[in-house]
Amino acid sequence: MFRKTAALYPFVAIVLWAGNVIVSRLSAHTIGPQAITFYRLLVAVLLMTPFIACATWRNRHAIWPHVGQLAILGFLAMCLFQSLSYLVAETTTATNMAVFTALTPLLTVGLSAALLGEAPTLGMICGAPLAFAGLVYLVSGGDLSSLLRNGVHAGDALMLLAAIVYALYGVLLKRWSLPITGWQSTYMQALCALAVMFPAFLATPAPLRVLNAETLPLIFYAGGLASVVLPFLWIRGVQQLGPNRCAIFMNLLPVLTAAAAIVMLGEPVKPFHIVGGGLALLGVACAQAFQQPPKAARHA
Repeated sequence: MFRKTAALYPFVAIVLWAGNVIVSRLSAHTIGPQAITFYRLLVAVLLMTPFIACATWRNRHAIWPHVGQLAILGFLAMCLFQSLSYLVAETTTATNMAVFTALTPLLTVGLSAALLGEAPTLGMICGAPLAFAGLVYLVSGGDLSSLLRNGVHAGDALMLLAAIVYALYGVLLKRWSLPITGWQSTYMQALCALAVMFPAFLATPAPLRVLNAETLPLIFYAGGLASVVLPFLWIRGVQQLGPNRCAIFMNLLPVLTAAAAIVMLGEPVKPFHIVGGGLALLGVACAQAFQQPPKAARHA
């Protein structure tokens, strides 16, 4: 019973994440990527400040030596990843965005092997080719010859870059293992990211940073539910289930996003989405299921 209740934390977090992908699509051509990124950070900081600011100030002597690292983390996850996601939403589908985002656990394993010297896992060795094949089929629209003729769509290429950026964030978070509580770290990252995004916000043309009845709900969802409630639920899930079990829920993101995109955006789900996305997720599932090194697997 406890496990079933605990599983609600990552599940609801993924539901909110799927909603955030839909919000990204709804924001396309309505508000600039830099503007909505800045606004969502502003909302998140304002919501967290009453609960976290005092404790963060009291812990400032422990936090200050790591401000540079927190700034890098905030830039990667809250500036670059989010801005790329909003930019990509202008040219690709919500389903494609979700499939690429769901690759994050596999990319994290690969970057950990490359940057931290961790041994490649059996799951990564088996899962990476599957995921790559699925992505190639997905971005080609089921017609591999068109990929050779026309190349990769810019939106899909940028979404892959965004997923790599988020995976790098996870690797650095693990590598640095900062002696700061999760919420204080998130708060400081958001403050640093807000400062970084301010010049980009000012450089955004005025029509693309206007607040109105169309953009305000998107900003409040992104800044409140997606930036505060979602991390809270995810952290609770990791505390009760562990990071590996929580990571499995990422496989639900494309499914939930596709369902929401059909209902809310009228996006069709075509056979190449199912085949390509399915292969990509199967590769991710392999990486999650078989986390021992190949030698360990042979001796097991």
